[in-house]
Amino acid sequence: MKKLLALVSALFLAACGDGAASGGADPEQKTIRLAYQAFPSGDLIVKNQGLLEKALPDYKITWTKFDSGASINTAFVAKSVDIAAIGSSPVARGLSAPLNIPYQVAFVLDVAGDNEALVARNGSGVTDVASLRGKKVATPFASTAHYSLLAALDSAGVKESELTIVDLEPQDILAAWTRGDLDAAYSWLPSLDELKKTGKVLITSRELAAGGKPTLDLGVVSTAFANAHPEAVDAWRKVEAQALDLIATDPDAAAKAVGAELNLSADEAKAQLSQGVFLKPAELSSPEWLGTEGNPGKLADNLVSAAEFLKSQQKIDAVPALADVQKALYVKGLPGVLG
Repeated sequence: MKKLLALVSALFLAACGDGAASGGADPEQKTIRLAYQAFPSGDLIVKNQGLLEKALPDYKITWTKFDSGASINTAFVAKSVDIAAIGSSPVARGLSAPLNIPYQVAFVLDVAGDNEALVARNGSGVTDVASLRGKKVATPFASTAHYSLLAALDSAGVKESELTIVDLEPQDILAAWTRGDLDAAYSWLPSLDELKKTGKVLITSRELAAGGKPTLDLGVVSTAFANAHPEAVDAWRKVEAQALDLIATDPDAAAKAVGAELNLSADEAKAQLSQGVFLKPAELSSPEWLGTEGNPGKLADNLVSAAEFLKSQQKIDAVPALADVQKALYVKGLPGVLG
């Protein structure tokens, strides 16, 4: 943890001296730097169809692909990103010590279902979570999949020290899997589909959610950017809501856009989208999720619960207060801003 803190401090100091890196906080500088991840979501529809560019023609908008939430958190610390698609577990880390990243949750992209899962490789001898003892398992550290893996082990009474967990990004997991270097992996779509071709699903994030350990993909915005460009945040939320509507009302069009971004056929993308849980825009401002101004939703409780679990696993230094996490929910203008 000390090494992580030193790295974060170095990145922060480096960023402070970079005027370009901190441009998101300048109201006069109309730029938006978006971090996205290659998993089936409405965020990919927004990118593919240029919805934000159409909504904000005066802004210079750049999209940068990241492989995990941990790397996105690092980018926020370095002040090199304004808005991002990131899992709830890395957000819980980001809002906790030692990171204490000044960003806010402004959207729920999806609730993890069967689109994230723990898979045992055929021939590994692993038949259930308990039989992972002594085995090698890969997952991207500080991701929702990592959180879910630890939750699955905890539920099965397996200590983290009883197996070897290695930190690999999804594409690296596939390479190691093909070489036979891994016994199991917890990952997400689209790489998850490849793992399942030669493996057995042990547990999914949908099952863990039913057991009280839900994970989500969230849209977060830096507090500095939200303060400087509230109208841009509104525009972004509206196009993300538009993408959720498209998934619900025209799955073929949604699949075509997502498939183009993931290099999948429309049928493959449609099948992958069907494995996630996508909220309706009207649900985002409900008490269960973001809530409204003056009435923060239970999403804050979810993030605190995730932080408590991460603290019990010695992954963070301290659990943030619920009131502080509630303040980290960006609910300005809800529900009206989503139309």
